[in-house]
Amino acid sequence: MKRSLLILLLALAMVLTFAACGGSDEPADDAAADENGTEDVADNGEAEEPEENVLEDAVNDYFANLPEDNHMIGEEEFVEKVKAGEDMVILDIRGAESYEEAHVQGAVNLPWGTTAIADAVETIPTDKPVYLYCVTGQTAGQAVATLQTAGIDVKSVRYGMLRGIQTVEGHEAILTDEPAEMPEGQTIEVAEEIKTALQEFYANLATTENANNKINSEDAAPLIEAGDENYAVLSVRQEADYAENHIEGAINIPWGAGMQENFDQLPKDKTIITYCYSGQTAGQTVGGLRLLGYDAISLDSGMGTPATGDAGWMNGGFPTVSE
Repeated sequence: MKRSLLILLLALAMVLTFAACGGSDEPADDAAADENGTEDVADNGEAEEPEENVLEDAVNDYFANLPEDNHMIGEEEFVEKVKAGEDMVILDIRGAESYEEAHVQGAVNLPWGTTAIADAVETIPTDKPVYLYCVTGQTAGQAVATLQTAGIDVKSVRYGMLRGIQTVEGHEAILTDEPAEMPEGQTIEVAEEIKTALQEFYANLATTENANNKINSEDAAPLIEAGDENYAVLSVRQEADYAENHIEGAINIPWGAGMQENFDQLPKDKTIITYCYSGQTAGQTVGGLRLLGYDAISLDSGMGTPATGDAGWMNGGFPTVSE
C-alpha cells in the first residue's frame, strides 16, 4: 500500500513539472497576437519602433519647415551682395558652355543634367550662405530641394540668370569668364541613403521621358484636355488663386510649411504635372516628390507671370476653370 502511494505521488509530481516547463511567459492572448503577426515585440518585451526611413524623413522635414522666403533670394539683393564682396558660396548649375561664356564672380559650375551636384554634396561649405542659380530659376528649384534634403541650407536666385540677374541694372559688374573652385569651409557628412538617392535623381535626368523633369504648356495641353489617365495635375498655388482659376481637374495642395501632410492625395502610378506661378516653387515640389517616389514633372513657367513673358499656361492662352 505504501509502495503504491509512493508511485502515485511520483507520477503526480512528473505531471506538474511537465506542465510548468511547457507553459509560456506571455499571456495567451499576447502569444497568439505575436504568432499572427499583429504585434512585434523586442527581446525586452516592449513593442518595436518602426524602422527609420532616413530619406523620407528628410524630405518630409524639408516640406514641414518651408520658410517664408521659399528658399529664394531676390535677384537685386543677390547682385548687391556680390558687389559688396560678401563671403558666400555661389553655385551655377547652367551648362558648361553658358558658364564659360559668362557667370557670376566666384560661382562654381555644377552643370544640370549631370551628377555634378550629387558628386559635390559633401564638398559644399555650410558655414557660409549658399546661393544657386540656373537659367530661369526652375531647375534651380529642384536642385534646392535635393540639397536641402541633404542638409545644405541653400537658396536659389529668383528667376535665375536670364529672367533675374541679367535684368538688374549694373549686373555686368559682377560677371566674369574666369572659372572658380569650390571655396574652403566646413562641410557635412551626408547619410548614405540620401547620397544614393541624389545620385539616382541626377543620373536619371538623362533618361526621363520629360527632359529636366519639365513639360511645356504646348505639350501638356493635349494630354490634360484629352483626360489622359496616365497623368494627374497638381497646383501648388494658394487656395484663393486656385479658386479664381486653375487647370481643370487639378488637385490643390498649396505651397507652404506642412504641405507634405496632403501628399497622400497624389497617385504614384501616374505622371504628376505640377505647376505654380512661374515654375520655381513647383520645381522645389517636383524635386521633393521625386525623392519620395512620385513621377512628378514641372509645368514650364507655371501659370505664367509678367517675368515669364509669353511662357506659362495662362500667358499662352490655355483654358482654365474657376470654382
